[in-house]
Amino acid sequence: MTASLPRQASPPDEPPRPPENRGHRIRRRALTLLIIVLLIGVPAGYLVISANQSRDSGKDKEAKYSATGLTPGWPSRVQRRLYQVPIPGYSAEVAYYETNNWKTSRLYVQFLTSDEGLEKFLKTIGTSLDALEKDDIVISARDRRVVGWEFTGPGPWSGLNHERKNPTPTHHIVVDWAKPGHPMVYVVSRTTP
Repeated sequence: MTASLPRQASPPDEPPRPPENRGHRIRRRALTLLIIVLLIGVPAGYLVISANQSRDSGKDKEAKYSATGLTPGWPSRVQRRLYQVPIPGYSAEVAYYETNNWKTSRLYVQFLTSDEGLEKFLKTIGTSLDALEKDDIVISARDRRVVGWEFTGPGPWSGLNHERKNPTPTHHIVVDWAKPGHPMVYVVSRTTP
C-alpha cells in the first residue's frame, strides 16, 4: 500500500474532479520538469558563457600587458599627462611602452621631431637645450633592455636627467642628432606613487 498525501477539500459548490489519468499526469510532470530546467538551466548557461567571456577578456589583457617592446603609435593623453611627456604634435616614428609595479611606473617614449619641437618639448617639461650633455647616455642599461634601445649609431648623442621630487615624474632623455634638423628623442619618464 502506498502512502498518500492528505488532499485539501474542494469547495462545497464545486463538483469533484475526476481522478487524473496516466497521460495527463505524464504531461503535467513533463511540464514541471521543463519549467525547472528552464529556471535553473538558462541562468546556469548564462553564467558559464559569461565566465568564459570574462576569462577570455582577462587573457587578452594579460597578453597586452605582458608584451615587451615598444608599441608603434602615440601613448594615450592620460599617459602623456600622467608622465608629463608632451610629444610635439608633428612628431614622427612615435612609439611607447609602459611598465607598472607596486613601487615605480615608467613610460618609455621615442619620437622624431624638429629642432624647434625638441626645444618646445624640453621647455614644456621645465628644462632646456642647454641642459643636454654631449655624449651622455643617461638611460640605464636596464631601461634600454626593456624596450630594445641600443644607442650604438654614429650620433652625435646627448642626454640629460631631469630629476624632480615625487610624485612629479623624473625624465631621463637621450637625443640622437644623426639627422640634422630632425633629432630622435628617447625618454624614460619614471614616477613613484
